[in-house]
Amino acid sequence: QVQLVESGGGLVQAGGSLRLSCVASGSIFNANAMGWYRQAPGKQRELVVLSSSGSTTRYADSVKGRFTISRDNAKNTVYLQMDSLKPEDTGVYYCKVVLGRWASTEYWGQGTQVTVSS
Repeated sequence: QVQLVESGGGLVQAGGSLRLSCVASGSIFNANAMGWYRQAPGKQRELVVLSSSGSTTRYADSVKGRFTISRDNAKNTVYLQMDSLKPEDTGVYYCKVVLGRWASTEYWGQGTQVTVSS
């Protein structure tokens, strides 16, 4: 069983930056997909960015050009670099990793709060 732990959230001013980290308890080198989602209070969880094996990385229009997903396989960590933050970026951010060759399984982190003031 793979566990994901997010960190790096906090309170920042509009225009600021944050880098979220998601550390996996197992290898993500062969991950089928990895991504970040966010959920504002009382709203549905939405996709921020998803990178699928054999496919291109796709960002939500609302974050395109401002957010960047990356990973460090040696550290089993997925990152989300967030620049030029806006108040509407506020929410709980979750990382997701999909693993499995024949029966893919989605693993989710506990979430980390991001609050952008202005």
